[in-house]
Amino acid sequence: MSNIYIARTNQKLLFAKVHLDQLKQSAESTGWNKHAQIESYEESILFHLVSAYSAYLREIAEVYRLDPLKISTRDELLEQLEQNGMEAPEAKELTELAGRDSWLSQTLKAYRACWVAQDREQANQSDHASLSEIQVVQVNPDHSKDGEVIEQLEGWLNSLRELIDRQRESLKEW
Repeated sequence: MSNIYIARTNQKLLFAKVHLDQLKQSAESTGWNKHAQIESYEESILFHLVSAYSAYLREIAEVYRLDPLKISTRDELLEQLEQNGMEAPEAKELTELAGRDSWLSQTLKAYRACWVAQDREQANQSDHASLSEIQVVQVNPDHSKDGEVIEQLEGWLNSLRELIDRQRESLKEW
């Protein structure tokens, strides 16, 4: 077993942390491009968080001797495990975290929102009861919720790091 996915997961977590630190600096900035920097770092943090999550799914696949190249989503991991007659407590926990209000589901939802172009008028007419943090920022040009978004992103990074560290300990036994 190689450590390529462990290294990739760690790298993406580090990149998310680096961008989070830059986001905090940008939030304190008074420069003319402050808001562009903030939005750029918010989206890049989400990219690195989701990339770390994807690399971690491949890391799990590798431990269970599945083909990591066939895994890019939790559902694909579950499918590969099932096809090989295996169960993985790590995958079960990830399934539980896919619940509507978990930090993981919120992270993935916010990442997907980065790919949706929507103006303020469309956002106001949306049938959705709540918008992801990133959508709130995009429809909130005064950036009044920047502090909350930074806290949310930092919480998601810490939660992902804690999950991975804890699950890696149990994977060592496998």
